[in-house]
Amino acid sequence: MAAGQHGGHQRPGGGTPGRTAGDGSGGTLVQNRYRLQELIGRGGMGEVWRALDESLGRRVAVKCLKPTGGHSGDAGFTRVLQERFRREARVAASLQHHGITVVHDFGEDDGVLFLVMELLDGRNLLQVLDDARRHPLPVPDISDIAEQVAAALAYTHDQGIVHRDLKPANIIRLTDGAVKICDFGIARLGHDIGFTSRLTGTGVAMGTPHYMSPEQIGDSEVDHRSDLYSLGCVLYELATGAPPFDLGDAWAILVGHRDTPPRPPREKRPELPTDLERLILDLLAKDPEDRPQTAADVCGRLKMMRAGTGAVATARVPPPAPAPAPVPAWASGLTTGAAARSTRAQVTAPPHDELTGAWSTRSGAPSAAPPDPAALAARHAEAAELAGTGDWRQAYERHSAVAAGRDRALGAEHPDTLTSRYEAAYCLTRLGRTEEALPLYEYVAAVRGRVLGPEDPGTLAARHEAAYAMEQLGRHLEAHQVYREVLAARERTVGPHHPDTLHCRHNLAFNLKELGRTDEAYAMVLDVAEARTQVLGADHPDTLVTRFEVAHALGRAGHWADALGTYQEVAAARARLLGADHPDTLAARYETGICLGRLGRTAEALALFEDLAAARTRTAGSADPETLRARHALGVNLGRLGHWDRALAEAHEVAALRERVLGPEHPDTLVSKREVAVALGWLGRWDAALARYEEVADARERVLGPAHPDTLSSRGDQARCLEQLGRTAEAQALYRGL
Repeated sequence: MAAGQHGGHQRPGGGTPGRTAGDGSGGTLVQNRYRLQELIGRGGMGEVWRALDESLGRRVAVKCLKPTGGHSGDAGFTRVLQERFRREARVAASLQHHGITVVHDFGEDDGVLFLVMELLDGRNLLQVLDDARRHPLPVPDISDIAEQVAAALAYTHDQGIVHRDLKPANIIRLTDGAVKICDFGIARLGHDIGFTSRLTGTGVAMGTPHYMSPEQIGDSEVDHRSDLYSLGCVLYELATGAPPFDLGDAWAILVGHRDTPPRPPREKRPELPTDLERLILDLLAKDPEDRPQTAADVCGRLKMMRAGTGAVATARVPPPAPAPAPVPAWASGLTTGAAARSTRAQVTAPPHDELTGAWSTRSGAPSAAPPDPAALAARHAEAAELAGTGDWRQAYERHSAVAAGRDRALGAEHPDTLTSRYEAAYCLTRLGRTEEALPLYEYVAAVRGRVLGPEDPGTLAARHEAAYAMEQLGRHLEAHQVYREVLAARERTVGPHHPDTLHCRHNLAFNLKELGRTDEAYAMVLDVAEARTQVLGADHPDTLVTRFEVAHALGRAGHWADALGTYQEVAAARARLLGADHPDTLAARYETGICLGRLGRTAEALALFEDLAAARTRTAGSADPETLRARHALGVNLGRLGHWDRALAEAHEVAALRERVLGPEHPDTLVSKREVAVALGWLGRWDAALARYEEVADARERVLGPAHPDTLSSRGDQARCLEQLGRTAEAQALYRGL
């Protein structure tokens, strides 16, 4: 169920892995797929090459690793290293975050382990410092890098992954300013192999001791707070040009980490902000309990520094608001609202004729006449009209231009300027450019908080949108904290039943579900549904959004009949209010069909999905992902009713379209290819089915790893197909492997 709307080079020690092509194209070929083109890095355990993935035609980086030195002849050690590398490479491949280097593939070729990663255009922080001749970085750069690294760590820690080897050489700053952490795939090897191998030169050079936490040195239990200590070491070096314990002897460095307080960074660099120094020293606390406890906490402190509020700033709490009437007067004039799960808050900017140049932050006469505010207001209205028609690209361009004009005419901190930047950020989210939208929302929230106050509706609206962007980027812990703060402020200022308050509670409940806190999420979404019904009415779009989430929770709990009834009511109300072909109506109808199938009412489900597929094709086109989703469900129900010829034809078409639109290894494409195999099997075409099952299993193993449940399920399909073909020995061997 859906959750909502939602020529040959040499390798180290004896040649590069793989085979050199005989077609004159040049370059070593790894696993018949990755053509190594240029050596771009060399380390203690191997080399990194710029390469071409000839299967997909994309540029990648290939890291080739192998044991060296005294251990290279130890077969047992080699086996352990290889197995741990494979395990950790699978972990790295599972991490999906904009602040983490993407791992596309891994394996072994001619005895050499290799890892295939995205090719990044940038330099690691060690190179950045060396390029600057070890001069410290500017403070804004340090803060920006720190926040991006902390956000990536918050995500990985939330997945139960600890890097253990965070250092400047493992942090890449791209040419556009974005920051990525790399080497998650091998970071934990040093810990697993043993501490002394790091220092004795025995061949497993897993890094220097400059960034190791006291608990790593003492062989104590290591958790995510060890990464925060290492982050403190990195920030200290960026701020001062040297690590906190920059001593010549490795053991002296280790003793420094364990026993010696670091010198305050401002002793070396007096102009460093005190808040930043305090954060660095807190991260370098010897006892993990004395450090910030989560990377999300570090992010929060950095955001407050950037906003100028200080690391311990607190908001003034006004007297409690009086209890609202059951149906406040302001609720009667509300319109139908926005599309489902939109986060737009009901914030009205002050009238343009009430704003004066007093807001301007600029001094002196401009060199040219500034734009006329009235003309800018008209252009702002035009941008809003473009957004209303769904032309988000032109709306974004218009809002951005108006923002620049208002900056010149009124000042960067004028409310109208901030409103234009807020609207530009919203357009970015609708264009799928959430990573660009988030810092813009955070900027608007910080300035509004300083100019208008931390609990001004505009400030809270921008913070709410920032939390939603974090949620969309998978940063659920950070989003949770911001949602809670915004919710508390809205309850104080406008009461618990104001639409903006209920809107925040709805999004908080959805985010709780993403965090796995399903019971809390269900209880909260029930409360919000009841409150929205009372305040806004049973058929208000926002009420229906929340009731959609209630139905989803019921389905997850196995209460399919209750979920069905709720989805049907939501679909009927949306059809009356929005129209039968509105995307939100069709989303509710899709979930209705899923419930019917779960309840064994297959003929009804089939009829619904036939109608839904036609509606989606009519309104969005035949290649739209939602159209293909409906057609996939249609094919499944055809199979349930035994119409396997039709089911096979439908699955073939959907698989081909998904491969073209989404890619050959997209999860939805592979699901459709499996449906093709299922239909072929029911039609007795087992040889053809086996080929499809193998294709799906191989793709899932490449993408997800051999131990992923989906991969194992596909291998099981493959084994059962082999049994049908009488190839029992092969099937049994596959079963034993599983």
